[in-house]
Amino acid sequence: MSPLRMAQGRLRISFFLVLIIFLSFFVRLVDVQAVNAQGRAKQAASELNQTVDLPAPRGEITDRNGNVLARSIDALDLVVDQNLIGDPKVTAKLVAPIINASVSAIESRLTGTRKFVYIAKDITPAQWIKIKEVIAESNSGKPMSKRIGGFFTQRGFKRDYPGKSLSANTLGFVNSQGVGGGGIEASMNSVLSGTDGVLTYASGKGPSIPSARQSLVPAKAGTNIRLTIDRDLQWITENAIASVAKSTRAQSITAVVMDPATGEILALATAPTFDPNKFNVTKSNLLQIPAVQEAYEPGSTGKVMTFAAALQEKVINPTTVFTIPYTIKRADRIFHDHESHPKWKLTSTGILAKSSNVGTIQIGEKMSDDTLYSYLTKFGIGQHVNMGLPGETPGIFSPVNKWSRSTAPTVAFGQGYSLTTIQATSVFATIANGGVRAIPHIIAGTSNQNGHYTPKVNNSGIKVIDKEVATTLSLMMESVVAEGGTAPSAQIPGYRVAGKTGTANRFNDKCRCYSGYTASFIGFAPADKPRFVMSITIQDPKGMHWGGYLGGPIFKEVISYALKSYQVAPTGNVNEPFPLDLATLKKRDKITAAAAVKD
Repeated sequence: MSPLRMAQGRLRISFFLVLIIFLSFFVRLVDVQAVNAQGRAKQAASELNQTVDLPAPRGEITDRNGNVLARSIDALDLVVDQNLIGDPKVTAKLVAPIINASVSAIESRLTGTRKFVYIAKDITPAQWIKIKEVIAESNSGKPMSKRIGGFFTQRGFKRDYPGKSLSANTLGFVNSQGVGGGGIEASMNSVLSGTDGVLTYASGKGPSIPSARQSLVPAKAGTNIRLTIDRDLQWITENAIASVAKSTRAQSITAVVMDPATGEILALATAPTFDPNKFNVTKSNLLQIPAVQEAYEPGSTGKVMTFAAALQEKVINPTTVFTIPYTIKRADRIFHDHESHPKWKLTSTGILAKSSNVGTIQIGEKMSDDTLYSYLTKFGIGQHVNMGLPGETPGIFSPVNKWSRSTAPTVAFGQGYSLTTIQATSVFATIANGGVRAIPHIIAGTSNQNGHYTPKVNNSGIKVIDKEVATTLSLMMESVVAEGGTAPSAQIPGYRVAGKTGTANRFNDKCRCYSGYTASFIGFAPADKPRFVMSITIQDPKGMHWGGYLGGPIFKEVISYALKSYQVAPTGNVNEPFPLDLATLKKRDKITAAAAVKD
């Protein structure tokens, strides 16, 4: 073959080879830019772009005056690019002790190829400085390929409660995932939570590329919530019950201060309590809200509903006289008063003042079972309050068709059904508010980040008894705190006070039996123009367990402060008490008759 032919053959082969190469490039180009363009773009973006969540701060929780009870504060989150960690095991041994974590846990988070991994949240500036120091010391003298890198911090938020345990059970806490785990933090989590932002940026194997495009969706802060709580009154209340809880070794004490006209909860305290800043080391039982979650039999404080019903139905008046033996048998049960006594001749007011179970049963029997049941229902017994706190129970109140022959007398003096402290407070607030039940609530309103405040719309009041009946019952209840009543320790100099004590057998869930007592006192002041209602519920006190003895002094301390703080004027008139027994009634009538003759 001639040299010319050989050259032409080589050219044809080269041409075909080049043509095949160009066709391969063309097919690949069509595949990349047309057939699989979208998929290839996503792959390129995923390899080049990094996405970082920008946490949003939760909304604040404040008291009625704007004092901050819960807030989000700046925190440092420790983050790492795993590609820049030379030896995860060695690095973990350096970093783990500084952030109080296990070496194995940190090593697992340092191992891999991810560019953005959280190592620890809410570290202190001092911890971050220490980490940088130990890494710098470890890198000293090492070649570039052996050095540790890739650590950096990201600004975040942590929940802070500046008052520590102040109003802790009401506020709740926020868990490590940023979700409300109790109290208002849980029930209003969707409102308090903001919307996280997103930052997308271009990055190679190392840090972000400065000149590359970035996409930012800003974080949106959560909504602020204003409570009806008064921070200073809350503090006074918490301190008052804490000392009694310690001295009585009670299982718990719950106290509520309420405005009877509006239903606003001004203080809601529990002892013992906890610090929500350290919720993760707190016993689970301390995280509850007994005021709405714990139902108990009220005992004698429940008697006021029987008296309210009897007065409204006009089957008694304040001076109706009853003969009261120490015991009385109804169906297969024998009921008795709390102390042995000879036969008493007491007025209705005297029965209330001395808290006679037997006398209250006799008053209850002047009404049908359906009537008694209807009035307790009107007062809210057996119904949810729906005041905005999680885990609320309506208590237990069986319908009349399930009552036994001994249920009515039991219900009359405050047992045979259960309620919560909030419900009990509402009963007395209804009497203080002229017979109208204002629905208890603890959320005043919300405000956005622009400061626009939106008050919460609450249900209007519900009439339970006539105003005249409420006024009469209030006068009768003043005898409870007078000398000869069961709670003289609740008296406040210069002010008229009305109230009722309670001491009930306590049902113990552990043994499914009655064990210990529930002691309580609920009152309001000034009795002639009520401004504050306060209830104190003491569960399983050791030793002395009378409601007036334990709860009366707490009421006096807290409400005395409230009256002064809110500048409530002293009572301007003196109450003429109703006679407590037949002898006093006859004496009064004789004096009244003599005065009439003289006139």
